[in-house]
Amino acid sequence: MRVLFAASEAVPLVKTGGLADVVGALPKALAKRGVDVTVMLPKYGEISKDVTDRAVYLGYTFVQMGWRRQYCGVLEIIEDGIRYLLLDNEYYFNRGYLYGYGDEAERFTFFSFAVLDSLQVLSEMPDIIHCHDWQTGLIPMLLRTRYANRPGYRDIRTVFTVHNLKYQGVFPRELLQDLLSAGDDLFTEDKLEFYGAASCMKAGLRYADKLTTVSPTYAREIQTETYGEKLDGLLRERAADLYGIVNGIDTDEFDPMKDPHVPVPYRDSRAKKRQNKIALQQELGLQADGSVPVIGIVSRLVDQKGLDLVIEALPELMEENIQIVILGAGEPALEATLQEAVQRYPGRLAVWFGFNEGLARRIYAGSDIYLMPSKFEPCGLSQLIALRYRTVPIVRETGGLCDTVESFNEYTGTGNGFSFGPASAHDLLFTVRRALFFYRDENAWAKILANGAKRNYGWDNSAREYERLYRELAG
Repeated sequence: MRVLFAASEAVPLVKTGGLADVVGALPKALAKRGVDVTVMLPKYGEISKDVTDRAVYLGYTFVQMGWRRQYCGVLEIIEDGIRYLLLDNEYYFNRGYLYGYGDEAERFTFFSFAVLDSLQVLSEMPDIIHCHDWQTGLIPMLLRTRYANRPGYRDIRTVFTVHNLKYQGVFPRELLQDLLSAGDDLFTEDKLEFYGAASCMKAGLRYADKLTTVSPTYAREIQTETYGEKLDGLLRERAADLYGIVNGIDTDEFDPMKDPHVPVPYRDSRAKKRQNKIALQQELGLQADGSVPVIGIVSRLVDQKGLDLVIEALPELMEENIQIVILGAGEPALEATLQEAVQRYPGRLAVWFGFNEGLARRIYAGSDIYLMPSKFEPCGLSQLIALRYRTVPIVRETGGLCDTVESFNEYTGTGNGFSFGPASAHDLLFTVRRALFFYRDENAWAKILANGAKRNYGWDNSAREYERLYRELAG
């Protein structure tokens, strides 16, 4: 069975967020189960020259997109045992960043056409095309309409995965009509039309054979008005085809015993973990004291991630004997507020603005508690990485956080972290204080850590579910 992943980013070639981690790790888990997986990406200028110099040129095609006829080269490279195909068009993809340009609609409409046209360059057709997020949402629609009668395309089935429903690829209707050379019949309420505009996400949700999202709880949440981002009606309509499959992490990549960014390798040794805490405190200018609990946050600094709750609770949080470390970038107002807070709490609060992979790993390794108070969270990988690094998560009860973090029950001894329901600073503060109470209880904390160590946070179970879905589709 041949499966083609179409995505806008993937580790280890190019990454801006969790999508890349998933698209990089899931194919490796599927390959272990005997699934033949190829990953297709744009050939961005950000992909390192070392990678592109090793890529093998397979051929080219021309993509007809409205009145535009654009070149598309196809290059192949094997990384970590997985075959990657890079689609080359310098006009669209040889830029300084992956996203954020005024012609995003044109760039990713081109990519959608190019994924399907480039199959003519290859020696085989896939059984399944697995599309990821809005950047590939047009592919199932094109396959069902424009390519339906072309030889070899009719039997291809599609899976469309929603990684975050908030980001939908909504563009002016007239623009997508031009790019797709499509008439009004494609832009009705039951197809691509979206409140007077047009939505690439909606195209994927409407036309793909099967839909998945990245946790069972999020699959239920997005069928409600609260979390459905105005697509909940369509998602309820397609509920029988919608599956929630929780993400995993690459446990080889995220391993505190082998992580080159971690000063002292460890697994379950609390003494060695404490050494990493002291090293982190020294690196970030905090008071070096192994007995003080450190709370870590690695996050985009945006409203979704609940950083406003942290800021609101900060004065009372800092009444506790704790230190807080934050790594991330995002909304200027949040950054400015955190910068002011650093001045108020010298030696106890450290904030690094931007992203630094090595520092992120050291925060996971050096923190005692990992705080993730998201307003909504489709799955979340950070809490899984924290658990892998034996750092106890505190999360809000939403999406994949519900499916992966069980709040500690002191009466039964179960639970691998702590959680709270309402998105309020009061509930966050109460839960942090509850976690600190058990942190001071050596036996209770050891039990929480042991519970977290029992679970496999890798991709094996999820890959099994995806394989079952593919085989059902492929007959």
